[in-house]
Amino acid sequence: MPGYGDSPPVEMVATAQGRVAFLDHVLQELGMRRPVLVSPSMSGRFALPFLLARGDQLAGFVPVAPVGTKDYAAEQYQQVQTPTLILYGDRDTSLGRQALQSLQHLPRHHVAVVPSAGHACYLDKPEDFHRALLGFLRQLK
Repeated sequence: MPGYGDSPPVEMVATAQGRVAFLDHVLQELGMRRPVLVSPSMSGRFALPFLLARGDQLAGFVPVAPVGTKDYAAEQYQQVQTPTLILYGDRDTSLGRQALQSLQHLPRHHVAVVPSAGHACYLDKPEDFHRALLGFLRQLK
């Protein structure tokens, strides 16, 4: 994502509105219609404002202990009708449970906790992670 890792800072993504526009542009360029957005950790800064502004464009949302969940009010989350799978590792002692506190206000959510996994539960326990993800995707059909 622009501005993270070794990528240079980008003016466009300095605001939540800019991050929504950036993600919208990426999805349009890729020709994606109603994708499922999987959002681990730092990508929450992009995915959460997109979900709140344009969640109707998504077939589903899978936040994996994303950052930024406390930036929005319960009332904002309650307006979103996008099917959501909240995923985190049971050994993620900070972001996983913290994100759940906010994201549980999404009306169409399910929760999957990956046992014996930390923050990067998709790396710690990839089979368990993918089992939960694929189960959710099958429900969307």
